[in-house]
Amino acid sequence: MAGAIASRMSFSSLKRKQPKTFTVRIVTMDAEMEFNCEVKWKGKDLFDLVCRTLGLRETWFFGLQYTIKDTVAWLKMDKKVLDHDVSKEEPVTFHFLAKFYPENAEEELVQEITQHLFFLQVKKQILEEKIYCPPEASVLLASYAVQAKYGDYDPSVHKRGFLAQEELLPKRVINLYQMTPEMWEERITAWYAEHRGRARDEAEMEYLKIAQDLEMYGVNYFAIRNKKGTELLLGVDALGLHIYDPENRLTPKISFPWNEIRNISYSDKEFTIKPLDKKIDVFKFNSSKLRVNKLILQLCIGNHDLFMRRRKADSLEVQQMKAQAREEKARKQMERQRLAREKQMREEAERTRDELERRLLQMKEEATMANEALMRSEETADLLAEKAQITEEEAKLLAQKAAEAEQEMQRIKATAIRTEEEKRLMEQKVLEAEVLALKMAEESERRAKEADQLKQDLQEAREAERRAKQKLLEIATKPTYPPMNPIPAPLPPDIPSFNLIGDSLSFDFKDTDMKRLSMEIEKEKVEYMEKSKHLQEQLNELKTEIEALKLKERETALDILHNENSDRGGTSSKHNTIKKVPSLLAFTDQDIH
Repeated sequence: MAGAIASRMSFSSLKRKQPKTFTVRIVTMDAEMEFNCEVKWKGKDLFDLVCRTLGLRETWFFGLQYTIKDTVAWLKMDKKVLDHDVSKEEPVTFHFLAKFYPENAEEELVQEITQHLFFLQVKKQILEEKIYCPPEASVLLASYAVQAKYGDYDPSVHKRGFLAQEELLPKRVINLYQMTPEMWEERITAWYAEHRGRARDEAEMEYLKIAQDLEMYGVNYFAIRNKKGTELLLGVDALGLHIYDPENRLTPKISFPWNEIRNISYSDKEFTIKPLDKKIDVFKFNSSKLRVNKLILQLCIGNHDLFMRRRKADSLEVQQMKAQAREEKARKQMERQRLAREKQMREEAERTRDELERRLLQMKEEATMANEALMRSEETADLLAEKAQITEEEAKLLAQKAAEAEQEMQRIKATAIRTEEEKRLMEQKVLEAEVLALKMAEESERRAKEADQLKQDLQEAREAERRAKQKLLEIATKPTYPPMNPIPAPLPPDIPSFNLIGDSLSFDFKDTDMKRLSMEIEKEKVEYMEKSKHLQEQLNELKTEIEALKLKERETALDILHNENSDRGGTSSKHNTIKKVPSLLAFTDQDIH
């Protein structure tokens, strides 16, 4: 029984010793975390826990933010968490954000996690138009944001439309121009392709180096009134205090650098700024709430401390961090170089392999074509051999016919010679025949005449016989002579003739043209294009190009003020850190749809 009582007492005492806790939700720019916090914890205990969890050592830039009745407030380090005017419903929510901004991001932001958190916060402020950004600079910043997220541009991976779901430009810029999302993506991608080789932290740092020159970068604005009741804006940033016209948040009417301010104080809602130069009047103004004055003073103290800290030698902790950061950066640089060399070697090996495969394929095609050409050549050779044989036979036949023709010509010549002699002989015989015929004609005529004479004599004799019969008893009979017929002249013999019909042989021969295959190795690709003009020139060029697409009626007051400042050649108090980048492609009239 006593043992049971003792055990219950020990259990109850253990239960009493367990500290009371509550749940806290911490929202960063890219994550959410929940912690169990002890009721007695102060703001510094929770803040240190969050920084340790994130691995963040540059804690002086950040704070835990919460909202009180539409007013922003920051968790105080020396005050209990639950003593703040926060909601008692669990989990209690705080936002881990940058409270103070560096003058020069490249020199002051050491850790990569610090750079990343600043990048995300500034990017969100630009997209939500809490920081005014000109259209041409918005395109450039968007290209660095894409490089930080997607790495190097690869046309085979980052195809048209890959940025369709990304929020990269302020809506004010999109609405200001008659341009489609595809046209904006084309301009962003053109610059994105030129950032090849930049790691994520380098792209984010380039983003911050450009953004820190924007007029509204790092400025906390508060509505105030001066003694006359005029409404003004008070701006608090890393360089000092600035007084703005409510309609112009870009150009301050008056500025008080931190090194020219002697004292800052407030009493109830009245705030007093005492310049270091006593000749300058003290500036007093009233805010709407006491809580706002407390916040203004808190921001002034923090920014002033950092302002003075920057102008002193770095602390041992910062020196160690910078040394570690340099070593880490050098190590990463060497690693990137090694990876770049390996990637280059791999790409060269792949290109060599592709080239060898291409050459092998080309050689196979050439071998196939050569085999086909060889087969055609063999077929052509066989055809030529056959034609040569036919030609040789035809040549022999022509030679034989030529020999026969030559013999026939010789025979014709001999025959012609004989014919000539026979002709002369015939002409002589004809001539003799004509002479003979003439003689025979003369003889015939003479004989005819003699016959006529004989007939006449016969008639006379018969008449005398008749008369003598009467007188004589016997009549002596006398013989008669018949007329001689003329002998016809013999005809000359026919002249022999010879016709030689030469057979002609025609042969068409067509030569086959042989094409010789030529091979030429492709030239190496041209190296990357040279870097072009400075960024400011390109931004002006882009601004000029897209000016024709601008809708003037949609310009905001800040757009008009920015243009007026640009036309006057005025510059803000920010120092210029804009670097060189390649130029965008020109806009054409065909882009306007």
